[in-house]
Amino acid sequence: MSSEMEKLIGPRVPAEELKTRRARYILPTLFFVAAAVLLVVSVLQPWWQLKLNAPYVVAYVNQMTGDVSEIDGLNHYIGMRPLREAAQFEQSISVIGIIAIAMLILAAAFVHSKWAALLALPALLLPIFFLADLQFWLANFGMNLDPNAALSSSIEPFIPPVLWKGTIAQFSTVPRLLTGFWLAVTASGLILVGLFFHRRAYKPLVDAQQGEAG
Repeated sequence: MSSEMEKLIGPRVPAEELKTRRARYILPTLFFVAAAVLLVVSVLQPWWQLKLNAPYVVAYVNQMTGDVSEIDGLNHYIGMRPLREAAQFEQSISVIGIIAIAMLILAAAFVHSKWAALLALPALLLPIFFLADLQFWLANFGMNLDPNAALSSSIEPFIPPVLWKGTIAQFSTVPRLLTGFWLAVTASGLILVGLFFHRRAYKPLVDAQQGEAG
């Protein structure tokens, strides 16, 4: 292995060290693998629900289900665009993107240097990105109403909240985070624990390698 590649990937574990402290080096891999599996499973689960009195919409990473047509019918009168026009790019790449993020986590298990944390960063930020992107689109749709809509004069532009109860004219909105989102959050927690054990296992080897190089 070239010196540059070894700096990136990190030192290999000596056979004798691995034999005597196997659990020390297996733990980070187990946490990273578990996090990757949870992220892939989250693709199949709903992430967020918004209930508008009776009708509701459920958001997966790549689609929306529920009473979407009914809500679009109500929104049409106040000049809001159809919900399926929101986040089209994000939905189109979400499945491949999350699988790619899961692959980065698995790759981090084989990198024995500080670069493992960088590989895990997208997965750590995924729940935050999901909420931020969702709030962006809710604000974009609520603040850009069609002034020519039938009831445009009866309602002011608004921002539906992504995490707490909101009010839109005579309607109330009740959002709720669902299984897919909590799987992603759990994956982030596993990654943080994995990074702790990763540092504990491999930092002494990196320090020893740098000491020999110096």
